[in-house]
Amino acid sequence: SCRPCGRPELIPEINSDKKQLCFEWGPGEMLVCETLFGSTEGKEKRPDCPYVYVVRKDLDIYSQTLRKLFNESHGIFVGLQKDEKEKLGKSRTAQLVRVSKNYRSVIRASMEDSHQLASNVCFPQVSTLSAMELIWNLCEIMFIEAAPAGSLLRHLLDWVRLHVCDVDNMLCDVLRSESPAKHKNFWDAPSNTQTLTEMELKWQHWHEACERFLKDGTFASNPHMETLCKILVGDESAILEKKDLMTNWYHFLVTRLLYCHPTVKHVELHLYAQSSMDLFLGAESSPEPLDIILLAAFELDIHQVIKECSIALSNWWFVAHLTDLLDHCNLLQSHNLYFGSNMREYLLLEYASGLFSHHSLWQLAVDYFDHCPEFGRAYLEHHIERIPLDTEHKALKILRICEQRMMTEQVRSICKIMAMKAVRNNRLGSALSWSIRAKDAAFATLISDRFLKEYCERGSFSDLDLIDNLGPSMLLSDRLTFLGKYREFHRMYGEKRFCAAAKLLLTLMTARIAPCSFWMTLLTDALPLLEQKEVIFSAEQTYELMKCLEDVMAAESKNQKLQEDDAETMKVEMLRIGLARNLARAIVKEGTLEES
Repeated sequence: SCRPCGRPELIPEINSDKKQLCFEWGPGEMLVCETLFGSTEGKEKRPDCPYVYVVRKDLDIYSQTLRKLFNESHGIFVGLQKDEKEKLGKSRTAQLVRVSKNYRSVIRASMEDSHQLASNVCFPQVSTLSAMELIWNLCEIMFIEAAPAGSLLRHLLDWVRLHVCDVDNMLCDVLRSESPAKHKNFWDAPSNTQTLTEMELKWQHWHEACERFLKDGTFASNPHMETLCKILVGDESAILEKKDLMTNWYHFLVTRLLYCHPTVKHVELHLYAQSSMDLFLGAESSPEPLDIILLAAFELDIHQVIKECSIALSNWWFVAHLTDLLDHCNLLQSHNLYFGSNMREYLLLEYASGLFSHHSLWQLAVDYFDHCPEFGRAYLEHHIERIPLDTEHKALKILRICEQRMMTEQVRSICKIMAMKAVRNNRLGSALSWSIRAKDAAFATLISDRFLKEYCERGSFSDLDLIDNLGPSMLLSDRLTFLGKYREFHRMYGEKRFCAAAKLLLTLMTARIAPCSFWMTLLTDALPLLEQKEVIFSAEQTYELMKCLEDVMAAESKNQKLQEDDAETMKVEMLRIGLARNLARAIVKEGTLEES
């Protein structure tokens, strides 16, 4: 897989002499390249038809162990974002430290899972997870907790003991020697035998002495010593001005003052960083990515830590979550990227985009996009349209996500796709349901016509529950309205509400919302009502039915359909007889009523 930093991967069998077929990373998070691979089935290959090699991005998301890491850390991330009433001062710092420790516990749990798998394939993951926990722990100490001098040193010692198993043995060897200060490993194992109170007292005494020397002008004749005193009392302008001079005094100061920590952390931290790197990797080792990252952390260079981690680690999980946490510590506000988004949002977007290429982890990515205020919605809209809609259950899940976020266009697109799939599978009820949800009048009309055609062929409707409960949705299109009302006519007829059924049937015919091909069917439906013992249609209604029949005959005579179809001719004759008989009965009944 390609690393998030964009390092190139060697594509097997690439032919550099020929023009290659290549595509950049897309929503599917894959790259396609032309290769010279032979056919695995032993078939001959034409020269003009190259083989294709697929390179997937962010392969870590397919690792079982790392999937667990992604899932569990998601809850921690969301919980941190939902804490709107952020506390201030020490309580806020303690809260963020707890969140950091939760992240580290998830990393360590994933490390244990990788160890239990006892597979060679997992060794690289164990190494990566171990490095991630090491770096995160140091960042927690240096940036998030940011303890004062004495506590900071003790935290750093605990960090070394936790991650370097030989520290305790080394410390014992130093303390057992006749002259511990002259032991070769003295500086590789600092001791915290002094209490915090002792350290604070020594520091305070030293600090007051420096302030007194500056006030009295003791070192007025020695600019170098005067500058050092300014540095040790925390004069930032002196620190920046004499940064090179400070380097020459590092070892001298630590030797004279043992572990007294000055206000300016830069002095002690750089020396501690040097000794820690020698301890981890040997004094003569060339800088490795881990060295660079840890040194950047000791030098309090947050952005360099994030940059180097992005290059060295194989996925975006670490930098995305660490940067988000540091942002909540108000340590990244001043760093915006040149193309608009800040560093936190950029890294979260990259991480979430990778999750979207996985068949189930994409659900986690939605929450990450939700908490990217500038570009999160645009990314979500872009990616969610490209999720394969394999099942109706998955489609409904995606639809709920879109509806909750008022993503109207995406809702319509998903519904249209699912409606088309249902039509292809001849599932008209499902297709109609999706088209109504999409508010697609044209497609609803198309499916309604399919229902009417099916009725003409079979004499009955399928999916009656859906049609019976269309409600206000039937107003989406005229044809859907006709379908719903026509089904209502059948229901009335079945309940022997003949007068109401006759009135509705006549309304459907005169409103002209039925397809022309269905007019004869409506007239045929009137025949049983015309033959009832009780007069159902009034004389006026019968005249309207007669007019409808003449309109149908006029339309069909142009197509010469009646002359070619004996069944249709028989229907017309029966309708004429029925209408004439009903008209006579209606006139007699209405005349009798008037006389009485």
